[in-house]
Amino acid sequence: MDFAIILIYTLALLLILLYSLSQLSLLINYLRSKKKNDNSAKYNFSNPEEIPTVTIQLPLYNEMYVVERLLENISKIDYPTNKLEIQVLDDSTDETIATTAEQIQKLQKKGLDIQHITRIDRTGFKAGALKEGLKIAKGEFIAIFDSDFMPKSDWLLQTVPYFKDPNIGVVQTRWGHINRDYSLLTKIQAFALDFHFILEQVGRNFGKHFINFNGTAGIWRKECIMDAGNWSGDTLTEDLDLSYRAQMKKWKFKYLENVETPAELPVVISAARSQQFRWNKGAAENFQKNYSKLLFDKTLSAGTKFHGFFHLLNSSMFLLILLLAILSVPVLYIKNTNPQFSSYFNVIAFFAISTLIFFICYWVTYAKIHGKGIGSFFKFIGMFLTFFSIAMGFSVHNSLAVLEGHFGKKSDFIRTPKFNINNLKDSWKGNKYLSRNLSLSTIVEGLLWLYFGFAIYSAFVLEDFGLIIFHLMLFAGFGYVVFKSLLSKV
Repeated sequence: MDFAIILIYTLALLLILLYSLSQLSLLINYLRSKKKNDNSAKYNFSNPEEIPTVTIQLPLYNEMYVVERLLENISKIDYPTNKLEIQVLDDSTDETIATTAEQIQKLQKKGLDIQHITRIDRTGFKAGALKEGLKIAKGEFIAIFDSDFMPKSDWLLQTVPYFKDPNIGVVQTRWGHINRDYSLLTKIQAFALDFHFILEQVGRNFGKHFINFNGTAGIWRKECIMDAGNWSGDTLTEDLDLSYRAQMKKWKFKYLENVETPAELPVVISAARSQQFRWNKGAAENFQKNYSKLLFDKTLSAGTKFHGFFHLLNSSMFLLILLLAILSVPVLYIKNTNPQFSSYFNVIAFFAISTLIFFICYWVTYAKIHGKGIGSFFKFIGMFLTFFSIAMGFSVHNSLAVLEGHFGKKSDFIRTPKFNINNLKDSWKGNKYLSRNLSLSTIVEGLLWLYFGFAIYSAFVLEDFGLIIFHLMLFAGFGYVVFKSLLSKV
């Protein structure tokens, strides 16, 4: 039994090391990208004949708190009126249907080409709504914004010109965060998303590997969508699915790190949970659906396949983290009762290099947003430890999502409740879309919180403090997730 535990523990460490090396490769690509000028061909918008028609799609579902802000913001987009169409793809089932219709009528009277498109049958959820709107879309290019996004007025002027290159199928922009500093929860979400939108997206794009349209704040060539097989609702991340299908059809994606599209982060842990569940399960579903096609595509490089593997299995790292965490306690006891394994434990200390790689990668992205000063660096250390502690606290919930994705369990598209919260004075307490149910995963998380409390106690009993920082982080992370979850129910 001891040998089996050590073997599984070692394999988990090895896979995490390989994942960290993939991130290191993306970091190198990111740093290299800063030395290269962007000489992309662009439309000349001073020539009216070069300005293409664009359709903006706004998928909605019961967005009482943000729909007015969304429509007001979109109405200010700077683009020739005769070349712009707006589709409000409204699948709502509550009173917002009527209020949205009223606001749209006001915008129509101002001269905007804006339509209110509703469906009785919500087949395919968001993917189905996008597909339905596409049937009648006038635009050669299709921009998509979720309800909590607030693109700047010049957004189309900064993105559409890149489609001068006929091989470009998608232009994706970086997400910003209007409520980054609202709470610890929003800060750690911003920390994670900044890493994805700065290092991962740029690193993959510069290395000519597959990236993903992020579901919003991006624009598609309509021809690319149709050529790749159109939107499909058979996974929870229809954006990732269509992205891989399009790139396997040899369409190029253009990522614009310097074009920021502000949005609102979930401020309640139940909302963050629902978002995390959808993203993590959807990634696993997409691995099952698309990776074999990617693997056996002889036209793709080994590097693209390697990065595609870890891209689609990104969420599956939570399974490894959870496994590593649970096994770390028996490993602690094995280490102290089996001196014959002492040389082995000296060897696996090498795997700590994974942590160093993650530390460097996250520092580069943090410094991009917050600056490189010494004060910023010390704040980063605190945020790095906090983020990974809470990320490990989410590992049970996210692992369940990943397992469902890999084993093919189907579930409805659970959208993330929006709040229209920008500062500390705004409250989420009355949000009608919040779930008040206590999940089974919260109970398991509570038990693991006690389990890692025991792990800390064991360090003092055994006088072995080699894993105590790891166990303190796990104890803090699970404690945070459990108590925030309980507080959000009252």
